Amino acid sequence: MLPAFDAVLLAGGRASRVGGVDKTAFTTRGVTLLSEAVEAASGAATLVVVGARDGAVLPADAISTREDPPWSGPVAALAAGLGAVDDPSPTTLVLACDLPRASAAVHALRQGRSVSYDTGDGLIALDGDGRRQPLLALYRTAALHDRLDALLADEPLAGLSMRRLLDGLDLDEVALDDALCADVDTPADAERLGVRPASTPMSPAAG
Repeated sequence: MLPAFDAVLLAGGRASRVGGVDKTAFTTRGVTLLSEAVEAASGAATLVVVGARDGAVLPADAISTREDPPWSGPVAALAAGLGAVDDPSPTTLVLACDLPRASAAVHALRQGRSVSYDTGDGLIALDGDGRRQPLLALYRTAALHDRLDALLADEPLAGLSMRRLLDGLDLDEVALDDALCADVDTPADAERLGVRPASTPMSPAAG
């Protein structure tokens, strides 16, 4: 059984390849990609959404925060999300909000392989080409904090890649179907994945 977990959903990003609109408001099977990500995180002790846009509909118990400065990348966003959790769970689900099949992907990740959070640092999805998907992963929370502290000792987090953050972590790779790992980066992705684009211009949330 999966230990108690928190969830940090990353909803920010400039989305420049889709004209700067809010990708989390795109719809799949009648729900927004943001709602799909929230559903994928069902059961989380604490749910944090980083970078939600003004007007985004979140569960009443969700925590909304933003990386500082805005648009400073996924590592800074993850740090902001983890920092918003007062009583951390042993495990943290880290999930991008542009996966049309996020719920199925997280279920497959959780079922794909057992892992000891006493010795290992978590589970990370692996796509069909063997590429790690760091924003579709379950991490040992303490390991994330340790890596963030180590990075901050040397440089600001803004602009750092997830690859830098994960360097040295002992992660168990779980191979998933490409369809589960597919995200929406371009209009062509949206069309191929059956996702309906939004048309509202994107702007950072206040605060």
